[in-house]
Amino acid sequence: MKALVARDYRSLTDLAVEDMPVPVPGRGQILVRTQAAALNPADTVLITGVMRDALPVAHPFIPGVDISGVVEAVGEGVTRFRAGDAVLAWNGTPSGAFAEFAVVGDGQGTAHRPAGLDAIRAAALPTATLTGAALLDAAEVKPGGSVLIVGAAGGIGSFAVQLANQAELRVLAAGRAEDEEYLRGLGAHEVIDYREADTAAEAHRLVPGGVDAVIDLALAGFDLARSAAAVRTGGLVVSPRGGPALFDHGVVGVYTGVTLPEGRLEGFAAQAAAGRLQVPIAVEYAFEDVRRAVIDFPQRHLRGKAVVVFPERAIVKSCGTRVCLVQHRIDLSGVHAALSGVPS
Repeated sequence: MKALVARDYRSLTDLAVEDMPVPVPGRGQILVRTQAAALNPADTVLITGVMRDALPVAHPFIPGVDISGVVEAVGEGVTRFRAGDAVLAWNGTPSGAFAEFAVVGDGQGTAHRPAGLDAIRAAALPTATLTGAALLDAAEVKPGGSVLIVGAAGGIGSFAVQLANQAELRVLAAGRAEDEEYLRGLGAHEVIDYREADTAAEAHRLVPGGVDAVIDLALAGFDLARSAAAVRTGGLVVSPRGGPALFDHGVVGVYTGVTLPEGRLEGFAAQAAAGRLQVPIAVEYAFEDVRRAVIDFPQRHLRGKAVVVFPERAIVKSCGTRVCLVQHRIDLSGVHAALSGVPS
């Protein structure tokens, strides 16, 4: 199979598309034929090794955390899925989505893809929705309360705005002026242009005394003090990126990432299929351009998600006097033999 491969912790420009063996699913795993895979900041972190002490990976490493596709085979003990099922999955640090086939677990990080949800939108869901929901849980804002979302137009932010609106919160979104219509369309009640206004001061003008919580997807470390200044005394700053435990005026820092409550990903997929959750796709790349996609991603300001799309592979052959397309199938005999216990 073709896959994007990192041979060591290096620059993104050292990535290459290579031929790799199709993985064999072990106990509690499923083999997915990839149809689409979304890009995330975690991909850059894992490829370059900037957090290798906390999040080590084995090389050769195939990046890609979010995947959507069709089950090709299942490992021992798998009962929730069977070959032919359409699925979406968050694969965490093991990654593997930027390949024609990937192995994922059969736990709560993998969900059935319902009718009405295409593979591209499905791939955009896992990291963004699961992180946005976890951050909102950690913010502990009750209905009628207020939240400021910094980095609101990005992949996670676009879902955090919607989920906060669904939770009946007053949503302030920090973004660019040109993002205002987009953010209001997602459910933001107020949009603060962070390039033209002091975000904290504007938040206090809109919500006297300060918002109950800030969900900050842009800043990290001590820079989060700038967002903490928008929060009421004793409120929270919530971030997936890490920072101080305590800020001025008793504002507390809380740090979290993806969590996997039972049925959560399945529920978001159902909402998206029913049109109750928008899935903004900023840009699509063909798999042949996956290396360029990963290199470009950290440099781009995107509204929503970037997704790599895997076409049905085809080859051309002569059909008498015609030229026709024939589906190209990757040899999976080794995989199926391994699963059946028969030597390949």
